[in-house]
Amino acid sequence: MALRIIFMGTPDFSVPTLTALAEAGHEIVAVYSQPPRPAGRRGLELVKSPVHQAAERLGIPVHTPVNFREDAEREAFRALKADVAVVVAYGLLLPEAILSGTRLGCYNGHASLLPRWRGAAPIQRAIMAGDAETGMMVMKMDKGLDTGPVALTARVVIGETMTAGELHDALMQEGGALMVEAMAKLEAGNLPLTPQAEEGVLYAAKIDKAETRIDFSKPAKDVHNHIRGLSPFPGAWFELPVAGKPERVKVLASALVDEGAVHPAGTVLDDALAIACGKGAVRLLRLQKAGGKPLDAADFLRGTPVAPGQVLA
Repeated sequence: MALRIIFMGTPDFSVPTLTALAEAGHEIVAVYSQPPRPAGRRGLELVKSPVHQAAERLGIPVHTPVNFREDAEREAFRALKADVAVVVAYGLLLPEAILSGTRLGCYNGHASLLPRWRGAAPIQRAIMAGDAETGMMVMKMDKGLDTGPVALTARVVIGETMTAGELHDALMQEGGALMVEAMAKLEAGNLPLTPQAEEGVLYAAKIDKAETRIDFSKPAKDVHNHIRGLSPFPGAWFELPVAGKPERVKVLASALVDEGAVHPAGTVLDDALAIACGKGAVRLLRLQKAGGKPLDAADFLRGTPVAPGQVLA
């Protein structure tokens, strides 16, 4: 027998799980997603979320409430008479009325090894902290922030040069398969639930624009992790004088450089964008000027010369 599932998600990250559940034969009775948002150059066009678009391709009804404060929204959810709700990066905190609004509760696909990196930005925070691994977890939701008992785990190694974008893509594929396995076990009545450890709790706060600027005074390893943890979005950046004016340049990829000599932090060490840090150095491999397209370092330097000895802000 297939489960009657309400799926709740918004970004690209959620789509493989929705698709996998549908392909596994479950009945997706409704999809909940964030409302369409203004987009386009002038912000005049309302664009449906990736999950909303995927649901329409699958012929599934879509609901886009701003929140669940109204009794009518809560009752509409309960009236679907679903067995379970599956939540993947939905973007709203769910009240008790929704958490208990299905026969078997709500299960969340979360991109970390809980209790490490609860919260909004677990992928970026894991890389920025230099973690060697992370994973996907299926968790039964409760009223806390990612505090519920864990059902299943899939671990993923974080490579030394892996960016947040690459890890995002790896995890979203793991997430679909893991949730299908969890729903099969739930349907069979043998899905294990293990309380989270009380030790090792870390919160993955939403990335603030103020923390995206590169600080070359930090050790090279920290600078490298900062760059790849924010690539491709929102992007770590520094300022470079261009035509006498400071211009913001994003760094989308970097590598650690063996550099024995000590130089002032931010000093350009060679003609291939090796930059001195507080300890060691990083090489900037892929860059993007404001309004421009991403370029490999050699192509970037052809259009924007950066001389050895120059100090980057």
